[in-house]
Amino acid sequence: MRSDFAGLVAGIAAERPSPAAKDNSDEALVAKIAAGNRLAMQVLFARHHARIYRFVVRLLASEALAEDVTSEVFLDVWRQAHRFEAELRRRPEPPSDAGSMDASDPADNPEATFAIKHRGEILRNCLTRLSPRHREIIDLVYYHEKSVQEAATILGVPGNTVKTRMFHARKKLSELLEAQGVVGALA
Repeated sequence: MRSDFAGLVAGIAAERPSPAAKDNSDEALVAKIAAGNRLAMQVLFARHHARIYRFVVRLLASEALAEDVTSEVFLDVWRQAHRFEAELRRRPEPPSDAGSMDASDPADNPEATFAIKHRGEILRNCLTRLSPRHREIIDLVYYHEKSVQEAATILGVPGNTVKTRMFHARKKLSELLEAQGVVGALA
């Protein structure tokens, strides 16, 4: 389970490209960590510790256990950074659609910001009410964009089991959201 979280850390690192400072990008940090640079590890830890911890605490529902697992994850990153570096080299660059981005920022509107935050709170509340297995499937497939087969490999279950759990998790989450007044959320 820990090595899966360590892979997640490398995946999160790949999600945060920094075009202005390539030398301090997460990819560059992983390369430096693979070379034994402790400062790079400290920077990566500071950048991602809270996010990884929140992810783990959602899955395990125990702050103490989540802190232990998070520490172990970063220890695995330190020990196995060379593997993550190779994985990052194999990933294709995502296409840039900077020209198609809208110039307005929804964060400029306080009402929109409040509505987004409120919906997020409702969703997080509903997710905590799912069974651990259903919460885990939702997290892997929707938040970490894992395919059915990748989720099956991570969980050590057949692909059809993942599909069945996803079906029931979505159904239950839809019911919970509807009870909170969010209609048609998963349609």
